[in-house]
Amino acid sequence: MMSVLIPYGTTEGLTARISEYVAEVIRGHGHEADAVDIKGSGAPKPDDYDAVIVGASIHMGKHEDYVLDFVRENRDELGRLPSAFFSVSMAAHDNLEEAEGYIEEFVRETGWHPAKVGLFGGALLYTHYGFIKRHLMKKIARDKGNPDTDTSRDYVYTEWDGVKHFVEEFLETLPPEAARDPQS
Repeated sequence: MMSVLIPYGTTEGLTARISEYVAEVIRGHGHEADAVDIKGSGAPKPDDYDAVIVGASIHMGKHEDYVLDFVRENRDELGRLPSAFFSVSMAAHDNLEEAEGYIEEFVRETGWHPAKVGLFGGALLYTHYGFIKRHLMKKIARDKGNPDTDTSRDYVYTEWDGVKHFVEEFLETLPPEAARDPQS
């Protein structure tokens, strides 16, 4: 059995939901998984795990600063361990080129080149926003041609089967447990 750390950053909670789902998929395959919101409290050291999947969301065109800091601080461990990264954004739903640009910027800012990257659609959580943000997000959605502008409901664009597929592909890249050196 392998242990996988899933440190993540979230602003509105969707990346937390995705991280918990990632952990469920991993556990469903007989491994241990810890999804940890690293804002403020930090995260366990990656060295205590066999693999790491980092998650972050995009807001105002950037991933969370504290996720960037976590990756920079643990870049050597992330380079040594099997590791992956997933990014949650509206761009992953409707503008793949823009979403890939966010990944390029993340790699440039952190110096970490994850072996596997997942791009997952974000959400318009109108019912969770305050008055000003709700109307700003409606305007942005309308300006981008998104028809989902009814602010009395939420729209989640995450393709959960795609998340599951991403995790299962990552698990397939992990070395067999017998090949691991438990002393390292």
